[in-house]
Amino acid sequence: MATNQIISNRLNTLGIKLPPPSPPAASYVMATTMGPLVFLSGHIARKDGKPWVGKLGKDMDTDAGKSAARAIGIDLIATLQEHLGSLDRVKRIVKVMGLVNSTNEYTDQHLVINGCSELLFDVFGEAGVHARSAFGVAQIPLGSCVEIELIAEIHT
Repeated sequence: MATNQIISNRLNTLGIKLPPPSPPAASYVMATTMGPLVFLSGHIARKDGKPWVGKLGKDMDTDAGKSAARAIGIDLIATLQEHLGSLDRVKRIVKVMGLVNSTNEYTDQHLVINGCSELLFDVFGEAGVHARSAFGVAQIPLGSCVEIELIAEIHT
């Protein structure tokens, strides 16, 4: 188990300051707990507080998409912190699902979502290794380039 101090140190080492969690954009909650699992709603990519708009394979390349996915990872961690009160309660990251706004020809969605997956490992260590899906989609709300949701197991 990674302790909150270890996680805080890792965030500091990575130069990450958690932002205030994003509010839901419609009729849902950003996080809900059922038993030992926390389900985080899809978080869209944001840049300078606004949706990070773009389509991979058209006006964004894989590196930019990976940066967007990493930014979402930071937002997901901020939501976990807010919902749980302490990242100490995270036992492990179980599953990540990523949606990539992309052209029909673009096939590197898995590399885009690595931006989030690699961050989760950097922050949570072995507890951040997770199962994952990555999909290409025609559109994401607000024109965002990437959306990611997460499931975490917690200490109860």
